[in-house]
Amino acid sequence: MRSTSRRGRDEADAAVDDVKVFKALANDKRLMVLQWLKDPVRHFPPQTDGDLVRDGVCGAFIAEKLGVSQPTASEHLRILVDCELLIPKRIKQWVFYTRAEARIRAIAKRLRAT
Repeated sequence: MRSTSRRGRDEADAAVDDVKVFKALANDKRLMVLQWLKDPVRHFPPQTDGDLVRDGVCGAFIAEKLGVSQPTASEHLRILVDCELLIPKRIKQWVFYTRAEARIRAIAKRLRAT
């Protein structure tokens, strides 16, 4: 039986991770969310709880801007969080979302290298 090297496992894990990210990004609504969150002050109204830049954008505002129900928006946001493209933050009863910039840069760098 052949053992898999650590590097081989890391590369395999990265490939599986890339497929998961590509599937998440294959949806236009999820792409819009990522684009809007690049400049949340421009794309969303002021919030009562949480700063748009520091804390993120409330999921309810994202659902409204997408023109979908909150459960549908929550599913899109869950997929982006599962791929570690968004960072959720709970404030009171709301969840706020920011882009995971370091993760997004790392994925872009890996894509450019291939």
